[in-house]
Amino acid sequence: MGGIIGIVIIFVMVFGGYLLAGGKMAIILYSLPFEMMIILGAAVGAFLIANDMPTVKHTVKDMGKVFKGAKWKQQDYQDLLCLLFSLIRISRDSPVELETHIEDPESSAVFGKYPKIQADKTAVGLICDTLRSASMNYDDPHQVEDVLEKRMEEHYKHAQHSSHALQVMADGLPALGIVAAVLGIIKTMASIDKPPAVLGGMIGGALVGTFLGVFLAYGLVGPFSTKVAAVVEEDNHFYNLIREVLVANLYQHAPNICVEVGRQNTPGAKRPSFNDLEAALKEAKAAA
Repeated sequence: MGGIIGIVIIFVMVFGGYLLAGGKMAIILYSLPFEMMIILGAAVGAFLIANDMPTVKHTVKDMGKVFKGAKWKQQDYQDLLCLLFSLIRISRDSPVELETHIEDPESSAVFGKYPKIQADKTAVGLICDTLRSASMNYDDPHQVEDVLEKRMEEHYKHAQHSSHALQVMADGLPALGIVAAVLGIIKTMASIDKPPAVLGGMIGGALVGTFLGVFLAYGLVGPFSTKVAAVVEEDNHFYNLIREVLVANLYQHAPNICVEVGRQNTPGAKRPSFNDLEAALKEAKAAA
């Protein structure tokens, strides 16, 4: 909702201020299709040159995050802690039973209690692979911790590709606006014998290109890039929580302590209270 409201405010304030100052929309509307074709066409073409197809698809998909916001809500963090608590208890009590859950999480009754987490391949992969590595009796828990850390870094780097691609486009749009304006000036110079009123309209139309390049860069694409980066950063806390809890498990802390470490490392706005989590854990124990 915030993204939609922000876009509405941008258009109302920019064009409303222009009209209130006595500006005429006719020249902008006349030039808009041609200038947009030049600027956006060149921007999209450059975007396709600079990025491979998976990145292009990833960026288009991630633009929805501007309007949807973060994927993981407060209840999801509590559900994750309950899931990890259940898996850690099983790993301590019955390693053989744990294997059935981590080898086939799609059919696991434990994962099935939390369908949103079960559907996220990244979260499930981190949990299952780390628990599998821990069950291999590594001599040094730091080995598993290092592997998990590198995997988290790679995931975060990949998740930021969309933001970087959008920011590069935003950086190039003002220059592409100048290209469109220069083309308009070239067209105007070819009609230098026209009356001043006609030349003024043609120059105004050329300057629409400069306006659009700057407007799109700083009013839309740049903020989209910033928002995508912020949402990725926020969602990454969810995966960091998996790391914190499972690393605590590597050092053989009690399941309750492992989960409390995770709760304390949950972002404040998403952190469940101690009492709420305790009640949820009791329910998980009773249902086991």
